[in-house]
This record gives sequence, structure tokens and C-alpha cells, in this order.
Amino acid sequence: MAGRLAAALRSLWAKEPVIAASFGIAALALVSPLLSPFTKYSGMINQATPYTYPVPVRDDGRHPEVPPHPCAPQGPGLAWLRQL
Repeated sequence: MAGRLAAALRSLWAKEPVIAASFGIAALALVSPLLSPFTKYSGMINQATPYTYPVPVRDDGRHPEVPPHPCAPQGPGLAWLRQL
């Protein structure tokens, strides 16, 4: 079995080296994440990150510290642009 595989790889490399190299790179790309130490930490980060984030409630007049809209600008805004 191993002899046939080696012969097939030699034949492929002799006939089409670009395709053989691309297969080798693809195999390395599929195997390398499994061997990477960062896979463990990225999985831990993904488990700790929530899928939904809390959005502040809209202001109904009883909560002056809450912005009227979640995307309300906190800075001076673009009023100067309208005055041009």
C-alpha cells in the first residue's frame, strides 16, 4: 500500500509538479490548525464571548442618564456640517 502511494506521488510529481505542490499545501493547511497551540485558546475565547450584547433601554423620560438611542452620538455631532 505504501509503495503504491509513493509510486503515485512520484508519478504525479514527475508529470504535474504544480498540482502536486498545491495538494501538499492544501494538506498542510488542513492539518496545521489541529497541531497549533492557538486552537485551544481561540476555542476558549469563542466560548467566553457572548453571542448577544446588552443594549441600553430607550429613554422614556424617567431615566436621564440613559441615552435616548443606543447609537446616539456622544460627542458634538455633525451640527456644524448642517450650518455650512
